[in-house]
Amino acid sequence: MSSGTVGDAGSFRRYVAIGDSFTEGVGDPDPTGTHEFRGWADRVAEQLAAHTPGFGFANLGIRGKLLAQVDDEQIEPALQMRPDLITVYAGANDLIRPSVDIDALMQRYDAMIGRLADSGATVVVWTGADTNGGGIFSALRGRFAIYNELVREIAEDRGTLLLDYWRMREYRDPRMWEFDRMHMSTAGHTRMAIGVLDLLGVEHDIEALDLGPVPVVTPAEDREIKRRWRREFAYPWVVRRVRGVSTGDGLPPKYPRLTLPVMAEPTGE
Repeated sequence: MSSGTVGDAGSFRRYVAIGDSFTEGVGDPDPTGTHEFRGWADRVAEQLAAHTPGFGFANLGIRGKLLAQVDDEQIEPALQMRPDLITVYAGANDLIRPSVDIDALMQRYDAMIGRLADSGATVVVWTGADTNGGGIFSALRGRFAIYNELVREIAEDRGTLLLDYWRMREYRDPRMWEFDRMHMSTAGHTRMAIGVLDLLGVEHDIEALDLGPVPVVTPAEDREIKRRWRREFAYPWVVRRVRGVSTGDGLPPKYPRLTLPVMAEPTGE
């Protein structure tokens, strides 16, 4: 584990979150209207801020970013803020491209994580989620498995904390995901915030959303869902890839500098 005390919210005074849509919070609408999305990182920051006078939070995550872009655009600004807690998730957007050199990708990932860990901050990283061998991402399961094993190895070598997304079986519930099947829903972001805080050993009052029993979907309903998904998400996504554009192009980070996060509720969920 990186240097820094884990287990007390007051141990963290400057938290910087970096990455792509996962970190930005896509899929979890912001009830305050301050930003388009809230997300797990903002929820974690809210809990830390409640216990720490003078706490500062920056969220540099932007949807669609590739690992090289996260490295080039976010690492140096993050380190300049001298955080004592850093969370970083990057690489998934590379893995869903038509082709990827995983060895080259992970060499850069290793160097990036090394820079963050050498800063002395507590660093949290993730494996990728499990596609569960089904659906439209089933063909990518092998890529993610390789990526995940290398992430585990890098986390061990670099002394970072690891949240093993692949093994979080609750994410096999489709209600933990948005309709696009790529981004977590509010329930998914809430559960991820709990996972991060528990990993840090920080007491919190966030509770997982009670979703009730999994609804039964008839074959006809399933076919209609898939048709709608292809029309509203898959085809536009392919067009963007062909044109070389991203939904994150031109977007600034939500919290580019250390600030106090905007609370959605005084405490808890």
